[in-house]
Amino acid sequence: MSADLLIVGQGLAGTLLAWELERAGRSFTMVDAGPAGAASSVAAGIINPVTGRRLVKSWRVDTLLPVARDTYRELESALGVKLWHEMRVRRLFADERERRTFADKQSRAELLPYAGGTTSDDDGFWIEGGARVDLPVLLAAARERWRTQGRLRPGTMAVAAEAGCHELVIDCSGMAATRGGEFGFVPWEFSRGELLSIAVEGLAPGAIINRGHWVLPVSPGAALVGATHEPGVLTAETTAAGRAALEASARTLLDRPFQVTGQRAGIRVNLPDKHPVVGRHPGNRRLGLINGLGAKGALVAPTLARQWVRHLVDGAEFEPELAVGRWTGKNVRP
Repeated sequence: MSADLLIVGQGLAGTLLAWELERAGRSFTMVDAGPAGAASSVAAGIINPVTGRRLVKSWRVDTLLPVARDTYRELESALGVKLWHEMRVRRLFADERERRTFADKQSRAELLPYAGGTTSDDDGFWIEGGARVDLPVLLAAARERWRTQGRLRPGTMAVAAEAGCHELVIDCSGMAATRGGEFGFVPWEFSRGELLSIAVEGLAPGAIINRGHWVLPVSPGAALVGATHEPGVLTAETTAAGRAALEASARTLLDRPFQVTGQRAGIRVNLPDKHPVVGRHPGNRRLGLINGLGAKGALVAPTLARQWVRHLVDGAEFEPELAVGRWTGKNVRP
């Protein structure tokens, strides 16, 4: 048995895990098949502190956000690229019910410090403290770093079989990790999400516009529009229906012409309790995973990576609310 640690998958989860291991002085190797069809390769990297029709703070945002900000800024310095872009979110009310929901939460100061102050009007309100993480730049720069160091090799492998050849194999392969195998007891859920790339002039560079879908400026004259949500769809293919829905939203959100320049799709992996999953396999301690990041991967992935490193360096247990063990025994759905 070789006394090393193998990371399978160099998407967002695998990249941040590798970075935290490097910072901790732990050796590792990685194997990755490339970005085709990976959710991280098509994700917008949005961090939004207040989300959903019920207008609630993102889960654990008060603790997750500082960790994410520090991590991506450290990576910016190490990789020599710009990753962290501070953003405000202009949340437009979808209907009168949403307007009343906001007024109620504002009266009880539930959304502070991110929203609910004086930055609201009849049409909507502003959310502060958001961000965009440039995931394509992050993944490409990190891939080159570890390829040059000889730590990363392209390809695929049978994860369970490799667990007998390494001290530890941590599966960060997202959708691939859910297809039967050792973690088949986890009640995985899936949804397809589609994005449009558009050419558009004159958008404020630091402001996301959101009502159902969102418009995200990414560079002068360019923006993303997203994202659709199709539960249970397992094919990462773009559709005419997805494009039509996103174009319709862009027309209502923008007061200017735009041109569609691209369309892409990916599969989100979720869990029924809407939390990600991290930890060792309950029956095979040489096998672990990070998965289920859903639509909030840019926010939660840094903390999940740090949990793994604390576990490996200090022997700390994984949080029960996140640990893979929460889906064993009576918690597993038929």
